[in-house]
Amino acid sequence: MDTTGTSGVFARKFDEIDRAVEVGFAGGRVISVSFPESTPADATPDHDLLDRIEAYLDGERDAFDDVATGLTVPTDQREVLEALETIPYGEEVSVSRLTRLAALDADDPEDLELVTDALRENPIPILFPDHRVQGGPYATPDGVRERLRRVESI
Repeated sequence: MDTTGTSGVFARKFDEIDRAVEVGFAGGRVISVSFPESTPADATPDHDLLDRIEAYLDGERDAFDDVATGLTVPTDQREVLEALETIPYGEEVSVSRLTRLAALDADDPEDLELVTDALRENPIPILFPDHRVQGGPYATPDGVRERLRRVESI
């Protein structure tokens, strides 16, 4: 997906999740995804990524792995989110499994806390699919997470 030079906020309401999806871009990279109750008045509704999200919500399989992202999180959280990004469509992992995928110790309370903090503060849900983690916490709101899990038959 070519978003070279794209900057700004794009949002569209989706009946499938009864919310809007708001995507923030800077320098052609997605830096945020959120789920406001309504579409912000200053957001542009037309963007290829929103079209893909709509198709995904309608059941079209999409890994979004060609979408450039710009994570603005501490390095240790970045490593957790990058491990999260490797969880395939339609599969789920436990928090402890994600901890191991991030090369951390699932028996270390500090490592587990790092993982749960990264999940809770995930700035780009859907693209970094926290809905695929069993037992959260999640940056994705409950109703949206449930719908995403149904879409992927999790």
